[in-house]
Amino acid sequence: MSKLLILGTVAFDAIETPFGKTDKILGGSAPYIGLSAAQFDIQSAIVSIVGGDFPKEYLQILKDHNINTSAIEIVRGDKTFFWSGRYLKNMNKRETITTDLNVLTKFKPNVPNSFKDSDVVVLGNLSPKHQNSVISQIRNDNAFIILDTMNFWMDNNFDELLGVLNKVSLITINDDEARQLSGEHSLLKAAKKILLMGPSYVIIKKGEHGALLFDKDDIFFAPALLLESVFDPTGAGDTFAGGFAGYLTKTNDFSFSNMKRAVIYGSAIASFSVQKFGPEMLFKLDKKQLEKRLNIFKKMTQFEIGFNL
Repeated sequence: MSKLLILGTVAFDAIETPFGKTDKILGGSAPYIGLSAAQFDIQSAIVSIVGGDFPKEYLQILKDHNINTSAIEIVRGDKTFFWSGRYLKNMNKRETITTDLNVLTKFKPNVPNSFKDSDVVVLGNLSPKHQNSVISQIRNDNAFIILDTMNFWMDNNFDELLGVLNKVSLITINDDEARQLSGEHSLLKAAKKILLMGPSYVIIKKGEHGALLFDKDDIFFAPALLLESVFDPTGAGDTFAGGFAGYLTKTNDFSFSNMKRAVIYGSAIASFSVQKFGPEMLFKLDKKQLEKRLNIFKKMTQFEIGFNL
């Protein structure tokens, strides 16, 4: 069975949207990625760190989804990474209220021996130093490595980020980040420039407007599913990445044509995660629900050219 390794934060989030607000709930990039990928019945492991205040019930949720938690370091007497934020009315913009790094300042990633030969690696949005550390521990020269990053690392650790970018197979970023990284306004030009930095593939996420997949020859666009209600967009990008990575891990096919399918699967699973606060929708998502939503995507995107011009 193919293996997926996930580097990312495991955290507490407190979220406020126009539809309500939460106290501290399960958050961080890694749970969203892992729970999304779990739809494909694969072996996966999370490399992260939490404090002694992190509930055992949250770790059990991950274990119940066949996610190996042995590399989630628990530091007794310290506190878990905490983020709180507020979404504005259109849900496309948010403001950070609190960021408490806490135990994250002591994090030194340690990949379990049983996952050093992973087929797919997702480097969640952490510092390039952490991401590079995980890459150095991977013993599979053919591992497909997916990188997520953000504006903060471009502003503060650009050279280190470029070093990581040169070692990965694919980068997934949003449109603003793609423009900043490349210095190009056109997303087509931006993708072409980023491809020259090392990765073979680029995914540019456009939130409620879908996602674009690029390689040096081809482009694929997948729309986002139109939903009647969106309660909380937190983690939608991580859920997308998890579904994408999980599908690739399950199929062990890294062709562009299969990545197009992976983009659709990632988008479909992400459409569930935004319908409740936090990753709650992913706890009990079943294959029948997912199949139904995939068929909606198929109807949205499938057409035939009816006549010759």
